[in-house]
Amino acid sequence: MATRIVYTDLDGTMVGPRGSFWHTAGRDLTASPAIALLELHQAGVPLVLVSGRTHDQLVEAARIFATDGSIAELGSLVSWAGGRETHLLTGELPAEHTGRTPMEVMSSLGVVEELLAACSGRLEWHEPWHATHSGDALLRGLVDVAAVDAWLAGRGWDWLTLKDNGQVPATSRMTLVPEALPPRVYHLMPRGIGKGAAITWDLARRGLTVADAVAIGDSASDLEMAPSVGRLWVTANGAAVPGMTDLLAAVPNASVTDAPMGEGWAQAVLTSL
Repeated sequence: MATRIVYTDLDGTMVGPRGSFWHTAGRDLTASPAIALLELHQAGVPLVLVSGRTHDQLVEAARIFATDGSIAELGSLVSWAGGRETHLLTGELPAEHTGRTPMEVMSSLGVVEELLAACSGRLEWHEPWHATHSGDALLRGLVDVAAVDAWLAGRGWDWLTLKDNGQVPATSRMTLVPEALPPRVYHLMPRGIGKGAAITWDLARRGLTVADAVAIGDSASDLEMAPSVGRLWVTANGAAVPGMTDLLAAVPNASVTDAPMGEGWAQAVLTSL
């Protein structure tokens, strides 16, 4: 397969500890991700960031890494032309709410407030990063995702789902109960939105096909990219997460890198060129 575009997750995949592009998972210095990025650019293959981060965060990161666009909020918002052009995906947002963002709809219905009350101490806003999201509500804590989805359906909000985007370090600003630590990041969003759906939309915009694309990630949410690309790479740190082996077994076009985080990302990029 001749790779014509690479879609990559950012945290825990392209960048390592504390978001560093220059450190391995063990915090040793490494130039391998930078070398791979340079070779990717020299080969003329576009790179697109795909992350749970906000649009503004990814636009800034895109400038630093000289990427060709970004997909923010776990697949909600596709952007290109330096962030000046955007497209919001709304998935299964009910037709009566057309013209409003999912976050505007959830706010008007009081969805998040009711959910936080129902999961008191176990779920809270992922401050301060939640403030600028438009396609999803960004939360943190530790809950049973299936149970939350059932609760949403029971309230008549079955068009919404809670997606787990991985663990984050606990900090003093969090007000979660001990049983909700270490916390995980969750995206409350309409069904039908995901990294894979966003990649499919972006490939169509570019006139490219599934066979032209490679994706790199480290979490269960990144497996959603697999049907939209010819090959999905999962960095070794992601593959080592409990339960991930079973999930990967159901993804025929997935490969696992030898090394975690940035070093594994570099392997995925260089192998794809």
